[in-house]
Amino acid sequence: MGFLDITRATKSYGALKVLHETDISVEEGEFLVLVGPSGCGKSTLLNMIAGLEEVTSGDIAIRGRSMKGVKPADRNIAMVFQSYALYPNMSVRGNISFGMEMHGIARPERERRIAEVAELLQIGQLLDRKPGQLSGGQRQRVAMGRALVREPDVFLFDEPLSNLDAKLRVDMRTEIKKLHQKLGTTIIYVTHDQIEALTLSTRIAVMYDGHVQQLGTPREIYDNPANMFVAGFMGSPSMNLFPARVVAGRDGPAAEIVLAGGGSAQLPFAQGRMTDQVGREIVLGIRPEAITDRDGADRNSRAVHEVEALVEITEPAGSDTFVATQIGGRDVTGRLRADVQVAAGQRFSFAFNMEKAVAFDPRTERRIG
Repeated sequence: MGFLDITRATKSYGALKVLHETDISVEEGEFLVLVGPSGCGKSTLLNMIAGLEEVTSGDIAIRGRSMKGVKPADRNIAMVFQSYALYPNMSVRGNISFGMEMHGIARPERERRIAEVAELLQIGQLLDRKPGQLSGGQRQRVAMGRALVREPDVFLFDEPLSNLDAKLRVDMRTEIKKLHQKLGTTIIYVTHDQIEALTLSTRIAVMYDGHVQQLGTPREIYDNPANMFVAGFMGSPSMNLFPARVVAGRDGPAAEIVLAGGGSAQLPFAQGRMTDQVGREIVLGIRPEAITDRDGADRNSRAVHEVEALVEITEPAGSDTFVATQIGGRDVTGRLRADVQVAAGQRFSFAFNMEKAVAFDPRTERRIG
């Protein structure tokens, strides 16, 4: 039993089921991110934890206590919204203090907690301002401060950074991570941004169409996606996916793949992998960073193989250069070092690290190797 247990929880609106049987156990101090595209059920699940939505079937328990019939105000949770939800006529101090006043916390204790979170979030100089006088990042800090003073069992974040510009999102992401590491609080965080999910979480639940597609650490989700949806959704740029066939190796015991669409590239898997799948049609998955130049390839890998292809587009990105090409009749993105000399229209030798390749069943879309 975890600190927060979601057991076979579902949510339906009439005949429409928007969340299918969901089982997640969250330990105390974890940072769990619910990630997925719009309409996947992640915000619905968060609202069920908060008590803003009723559970149709199944149960949600906090500290071993079922939340069935428990009002949101009695769940000892605190929620930070996308829209900040600050009272415009109150000062920052008033916004932070309001919830404590409603719960009957004495004034000296309220002032102590306000001082603590103001120092923690570096908003002491803002306490007498109104929300309209604050930037987006400052408003988000105030919303976080209002949640922190509650000293709840669980913090719920509903896409808190989506209204911020790109640089401020990165800054606030760092602040939230620092906050979690310092306080050790239990956080459930909803986002559609897979970069936020990978950088913030201790575990990720990838959701799609009302189902949890995979639950695991960021490294597990990124390196070992359970299916093609997770492989394509997590990572930027996303994993390259193209049809192929597994054949017996020509130069040893390793199986290799022949690309569909007329490709004839010899791409052996690492020794011992996929030898039981010879003759099978698959979808090959390989991330852009595993398709690079010869000198940039992983020197510890025993399965780096080169394929020459025509460079179609180059995208310099500061520390890296992304290159688009076609291999086996499919678009492929590689990630090269910034100083590699490569240009559109050039033939280039791409180094594939097949130790990082994964294979999926094209019918079920689930990983097979």
